[in-house]
Amino acid sequence: MFLKKFHSRVIDLLNKVFSRFGVSWISASGPDFRPLGEQWIIIILTGAPFVVQQCGFSSHGCYAEGVCQVKFYLEYSKLTHASFHSQHRRMTVFRRLLRRRLHPWKLAIVALVFVTFVFLMQREVVSQGPQEEEPWLKGIVGKRDVVLGMVMGAVNNFRDAMPKMQIRAPVRQQESRGSQTCLPGYYTAAELKPVLERPLQNPSAPGASGKPFHTENLSPEEQKEKERGEEKHCFNLYASDRISLSRDLGPDTRPPECIEQTFRRCPLLPTTSVIIVFHNEAWSTLLRTVYSVLHTSPALLLKEVILVDDASTDERLKGDLDEYLKQLHIVRVVRQLERKGLITARLLGASVASGDTLTFLDAHCECLHGWLEPLLARIAENYTAVVSPDITTIDLNTFEFMKPSPYGQNHNRGNFDWGLSFGWESLPEHEKQRRKDETYPIKTPAFAGGLFSISKDYFYHIGSYDEEMEIWGGENIEMSFRVWQCGGQLEIIPCSIVGHVFRTKSPHTFPKGTQVIARNQVRLAEVWMDDYKEIFYRRNQQAAQMAKERSFGDVSRRLDLRERLQCKSFSWYLKNVYPEVFMPDLNPLQFGAIKNIGKDSCLDAGENNEGGKALIMYPCHGMGGNQYFEYSTHNEIRHNIQKELCLHGKDGPVKLEECQYKGHNTFTGAEQKWELREDQLFYNAAWRLCLSARFENPALVTCNSADRYQLRGHCVQSFVSEFQYKQACQWCNTTDQKLQCHFKPSCLSVRK
Repeated sequence: MFLKKFHSRVIDLLNKVFSRFGVSWISASGPDFRPLGEQWIIIILTGAPFVVQQCGFSSHGCYAEGVCQVKFYLEYSKLTHASFHSQHRRMTVFRRLLRRRLHPWKLAIVALVFVTFVFLMQREVVSQGPQEEEPWLKGIVGKRDVVLGMVMGAVNNFRDAMPKMQIRAPVRQQESRGSQTCLPGYYTAAELKPVLERPLQNPSAPGASGKPFHTENLSPEEQKEKERGEEKHCFNLYASDRISLSRDLGPDTRPPECIEQTFRRCPLLPTTSVIIVFHNEAWSTLLRTVYSVLHTSPALLLKEVILVDDASTDERLKGDLDEYLKQLHIVRVVRQLERKGLITARLLGASVASGDTLTFLDAHCECLHGWLEPLLARIAENYTAVVSPDITTIDLNTFEFMKPSPYGQNHNRGNFDWGLSFGWESLPEHEKQRRKDETYPIKTPAFAGGLFSISKDYFYHIGSYDEEMEIWGGENIEMSFRVWQCGGQLEIIPCSIVGHVFRTKSPHTFPKGTQVIARNQVRLAEVWMDDYKEIFYRRNQQAAQMAKERSFGDVSRRLDLRERLQCKSFSWYLKNVYPEVFMPDLNPLQFGAIKNIGKDSCLDAGENNEGGKALIMYPCHGMGGNQYFEYSTHNEIRHNIQKELCLHGKDGPVKLEECQYKGHNTFTGAEQKWELREDQLFYNAAWRLCLSARFENPALVTCNSADRYQLRGHCVQSFVSEFQYKQACQWCNTTDQKLQCHFKPSCLSVRK
């Protein structure tokens, strides 16, 4: 009993001594501090807190049982292998001595000696300042320093190993979305839930499930309302106003591979800002576009919807719209106080957008379920991809949504003509073969420009829009050339379906007149088309005049952009991106307007003549366009503004038909081959007849050089312009064999 009390008191004393070092002495089942000759064995418990079950000391060192994890830091100064056994023998004697029943006075003496030694050691440790050491203490001090070094190392070990029991708040590092670590696998349906769930639908409501809403049997008041809407907006506003703003579009009829398409979490799908520009847009079509985006876009991906008001004058589109949109928290309006047009308005929307990508939509669209993810997934795969949805039609009269076929469909891609207008064409065979299924993108030489997504960083890297372009027109062709020539690519994503109301004419006016379109086209031609711009200028009299007068503004910044991005030539674009394009003669035999003196009018293609329609005679206007024709080196009379159309001889009125010669080992058929006789009459060898303007529509008649109504071709040598035209031709008609060409601007291809 006395021995246990003695051990307890020794341990208490040790606790007091070592507490000065910040050490909590923890007792095991045996003595923890044992004299071993002139050495000390110190047991320090390290690591996480443990329940010490049994810890012992053996002749071979330390051992542990259960969860006891103890490190014994042994310091043996002047201790050799032989002396260790000697010390061990003395230790055995000492153990036996402790186990004997000792008289109290003997224990008292031992305790007094031990406490005296500890006191001296403590005094040396806590003493301050330099002191003179007695010679007899030098040996002890040296040993003390060794022991203290060992103790302090153990203390540091002990402190580092102490568990951090106090839990602190986590500090979240702010990382850009691009640097975040993405998870493996694919996005789930729960992760791609839309921003706004659709309300319950009434299947019998007008236009439900994307079905048509017919408005034939109307009352007089309703008919007047319908007519007013059509006059103002150029679509059936009466029908639109009666269709739900949140109407669904029925079952998903896309091909199975589109419906089953999954999207990897790595790389992360980028977020997007949807930008919608409007000017005096109808309330119902504008808000139906907004709701359609919210009902079909994953909340995870849709950052915001930005409506850009291009100085609308309708009062309802001001304060009322702002108040209405307060309930749609991620939708906001920014406004231009002055009408500046689509291009400037889109630049304004992009400047305030916060999404990783920009998605531009028109203000009269509806999106089919699953439209957004394929666009963003393609950008995640390829930073330089500028992607458009597969645009389907919303009927402007009934608002029927033309849904895709589940069995796939014959896709179109975008193109341009040499009048720099946008058009559609079927996919060439090599593009069909390249695509394995409907999930594969379609490479397109040009895009419509109204609906597309692009990385925000790439949008600015590639030059955004030409800020000097005005209002609208030509910006889509300019971006098409620029993206391809500067290292990007334009694609249509077939699994992304967006409907659009295609109007037959624009309801909006041009503040500076329609010449702004020609000005925009000249700017793009001067920057991107190299020498091929001459083909365009031959077809657009107004543009040619602007180019001659240099009245299209400064393009030096755009030329610097082209040089900085090391963009390729337009010849490279034609060869590698659009090799299927028909190349007109760079120097046709004759070009311009074909004027008939008998009727004092010019040969004209007529309105919306895309082939199969008869020609007309119309007062000469000298603007090219419908009155521009070329007499080619293949003896065709070509009207190649929007399509490659040729005069096709037949019984009755001649018509414009698709040209038979398309290059690439094709040839000109007899019906489209016109010889220019010595008397300058246009002679068709297949019919052995000549072209006449005597009737309402030009037709073939028996050749008669004295007939003032028969069309002739005379080429007048003109001038060499700064564009290095070799000749500008006027095709005139005379009443006799003598050349009587009237050198007038109205029948020249380029004004003098």
